[in-house]
Amino acid sequence: MSKSFSAFGLAVSAVVLTCLPAAAQTKVTNEGISATEIVIGTHQDLSGPIKGWGVPVANGMKMAAEEINASGGINGRKIRLVVEDSGYDPKKAVLASQKLIERDKIFAMVGPMGSPTVLAAQDILFDAGVLQLFPLTAAEFTFKFDPAKPQERLKFNNLLPYVESTRAALKYMMEWKGFKKACIMHQDDEYGKNVLDGFNQQLTAMKAQPASITSYKRGASDFSAQIAKMKSDGCDLVVLGTVLRETIGAMSEAKKLGWDVTFLGATPTNVMEVPALGKEAVEGLYAASGFEIPYEDTAKGKVKDWLVNYKKMFGTDANTQAIIGYNAMMTFAFYAQKAGKDLTGQKMLDALESGEKFLDIFNSPPTKFSKTDHLANTITQVQQVKGGRWVLVKDNLMF
Repeated sequence: MSKSFSAFGLAVSAVVLTCLPAAAQTKVTNEGISATEIVIGTHQDLSGPIKGWGVPVANGMKMAAEEINASGGINGRKIRLVVEDSGYDPKKAVLASQKLIERDKIFAMVGPMGSPTVLAAQDILFDAGVLQLFPLTAAEFTFKFDPAKPQERLKFNNLLPYVESTRAALKYMMEWKGFKKACIMHQDDEYGKNVLDGFNQQLTAMKAQPASITSYKRGASDFSAQIAKMKSDGCDLVVLGTVLRETIGAMSEAKKLGWDVTFLGATPTNVMEVPALGKEAVEGLYAASGFEIPYEDTAKGKVKDWLVNYKKMFGTDANTQAIIGYNAMMTFAFYAQKAGKDLTGQKMLDALESGEKFLDIFNSPPTKFSKTDHLANTITQVQQVKGGRWVLVKDNLMF
């Protein structure tokens, strides 16, 4: 038993044991479940460099919780969502997770934000038997698990993974446009390294060499050196392992230098704020994506209603991040409902691994897990910024 688990002092009765085929056992907590509620925790960047992601994700989760509770809850239990601010700082994410486990007694961590922050805190969750569900990062460590380490069975991811989506989008772009000198600028953390892995793996598969590889520290705002290097190296396609402001910053710098090159962003660049804030600087940007971004003036049916309701609740337009947060909670509710009225950690784990499909209202690929595969899907799209909004270029891509 680890020191961190001992420190939490969780009662033996709060943990159940689930058998795995290899006779290993997974501890799953029953904390946070009462006759009337289920306590769910999350940590988001509400004040740091990617608060443009964290705030709408939290809003989407809150909206989903309100809808679920208004309709009677999950088998009669209402959701109590506790949101903590990590500031996109791994140390703060660890403290937030400890607080959610020790003080709030959460049943599950749903939709936690960011590769470095999720990575720093996830072992604390596993030691306590807390499920880590649908984090806002598609890094491989969030869904790949070693059967010899039974606590890793507690992680599930419903986002398009960075490695696979980067490979699929890069393959499509190189074959479609005939690029010969691909390069990459990536964030120097777990997220960026996953994009870099996808980039390198696909070039190797296509028997091509990278023209240039450059990185930047998380939170950086000056990309002049990186853009100058890639221009000097003669790149004809730039893959961006960036987030929001870094995407705009890199492309703005290229415009300053008069460098007319094609940019392809990893999935985190595929958000409404990039064209809304970047304007002409990001026109023409391509990006890997998992679903089409809806716009209120063209949306229909349930999606149109959802966009209108979100704006009424939060006084701003819904975006990609809000949809992801909303879907994280709705996916949790779907599997918790399947787990039955006598909800336990083991029954929740069984429901998640049952192969049952969850379909959202946004026409995303279905979410489906099994006992051996805790990743929902790898189907990739490519979208492009045209006229200040994202439009679909190609669907159903695989590498």
